[in-house]
This record gives sequence, structure tokens and C-alpha cells, in this order.
Amino acid sequence: MQQAQTTSEQYFGGVISSYTRKQAIEDGVLVDVSETAKEAGFKVPVALTQAVYEDCVVWADKDAKKYYQDESGRLWDIFSVARFYARARPNAALFFFQIYRLPRVGHGGKRHITLKCLIHGGDNGEPVITIMQPQED
Repeated sequence: MQQAQTTSEQYFGGVISSYTRKQAIEDGVLVDVSETAKEAGFKVPVALTQAVYEDCVVWADKDAKKYYQDESGRLWDIFSVARFYARARPNAALFFFQIYRLPRVGHGGKRHITLKCLIHGGDNGEPVITIMQPQED
């Protein structure tokens, strides 16, 4: 006679709550940059955390007083370096990389910024990429 298998739901109980990637994008916790990432050569959806987007991509007219930058170029900088690191580590699902970013006016701080790239399963198990600050999960 076969023994009945115990499922994780039988063992742990049902899911109490879940927060999907789609909900995080809708709420602004994640910023979907997949279209630009696709142009940059990424084959899966890519999102940045709001913190990375604000710190490393956002660029206002007042920020341009000392340096000329724009959000598109700053986003491409992230993609260029992330792709370089990803190609050097083809089997890594998690890696850290550094970018050189100019600080915004009134937003001093480091110019070399470490970011974390996580390749993981999306809402339906499909491969997705999330780029975040090192302390973010």
C-alpha cells in the first residue's frame, strides 16, 4: 500500500498573504524597465527597486547645472555594467556590481554605487531580473 504524500499546504497550512511582482510594480515599489532593458539586450523582464531608480536613474533639470545627464543614459549605464557582469557569471542567479554615478544636486554621497542583481522566478515562475540596493531583498 502506498503512503499518502504530505504537501507543504498540509504541513504549513494555506498561504496567509502574498505580494506579487505585478502588484509591486503597480504600487511603485518596483519600476518596470523591461522595454529599455530589451533594447539593451536583456531577454527577460527587468525591474529596479524604487530606491535604485531614485538614486541612480532620476535626473531633473536642476541636477544638470554641473553635469549633463539624462535618465535614459543613466539607465543604460546600469544595464551596460549589469550585462557585463552577467556575461562574466553565466550561471549566477545573484551577483553584485558597481556603477559610477554622478550625484544629483542636493543628493551628495558616493559616486561608486554597489547594486545587486537577482535573477529569479516571477509571479508564474518565469525568469525575471530585479536590480536592487545590496541591503534590499
